[in-house]
Amino acid sequence: MTNRQPTLDEVAQRAGVSRGTVSRVMNNRQHVSGKAREAVERAVRELGYVPSMAARSLASQRRGAVVLAISSDDSALFSNLFFAEVITGINDVIEETDLELLLVLAASERGRNRLARILQSRGADGVLLLALRENDPLAKIAESGGVPVVHGGRPLERAPRHYVDADNRGGARQAVEHLIATGRRAIGTITGPLDMHAGVNRYLGFREAVALAGLGDERVAHADFSQAGGAAAMAELLDRHPDLDAVFVASDAMAVGALEVLRGRGRTVPGDVAVIGFNDIVTARHTSPPLTTIRQPIEALGREMTRMLVRLINDEKPTSLILPTELVIRESA
Repeated sequence: MTNRQPTLDEVAQRAGVSRGTVSRVMNNRQHVSGKAREAVERAVRELGYVPSMAARSLASQRRGAVVLAISSDDSALFSNLFFAEVITGINDVIEETDLELLLVLAASERGRNRLARILQSRGADGVLLLALRENDPLAKIAESGGVPVVHGGRPLERAPRHYVDADNRGGARQAVEHLIATGRRAIGTITGPLDMHAGVNRYLGFREAVALAGLGDERVAHADFSQAGGAAAMAELLDRHPDLDAVFVASDAMAVGALEVLRGRGRTVPGDVAVIGFNDIVTARHTSPPLTTIRQPIEALGREMTRMLVRLINDEKPTSLILPTELVIRESA
């Protein structure tokens, strides 16, 4: 006969609910249906589950909130579908827990100071970081706050202890290899910001692919992941390299701007110039023509970041994660 005590997970399984629902019932929280509460209480009785005093003490010291800190301003955030999909993924996991989500836009000094105040007052149990640039002070503020931190994407200057990222370099390489396989030879790229890990690695993937094929890598224009930036960079590429027959664009938003410029210059897509983007946001399916792109699992990025943070808050030891990407072929290439 064993003296092992049943676990919270076993209670959740018996009750047919999530671990977060069991926790809410045990801590007498709101937002639990009567049916779910009854199922949990019945499972507790049947299993003889008794929450430990240590666990209750630890729970009482927590604030029940996590911060999503984004190094971006309002306009960049709310016009960017990438962020919307990441936040959807984050919220999917938050809803399974007792945690609340706080959003801090921290591109400015005021925003960074707000994050520092939250952490200094122990107003959060953990931090999710997004869109960091090289030497972004936001990382140092978060990591000095005494709570677990998970990065969405790796900072450029060093790998943090805990992050979730996509295979930016491999995805970019696959995109350019597809252009080469379809007979394109004068291939250019529109990069993202080169003070961001994603921007650098997508550019490196382009350079690797053209080098292996014996092609030149001089057809390059730099932008900022925005639609307007993509349009300006596409115009620059056409002016400097009128022989261009394909372009790998490091985000779908920039690719939308590039398609507009190509259309305005009388270049057909993909007849004159093939175009491939990166991300596979919803817009990519509705461009004219529909956009070939590299799909990264954006909502999964948000979900896995949040799962990792919850595990850290619960004193577990998760490892960092690189999510796979895949080529989605549509009419633009």
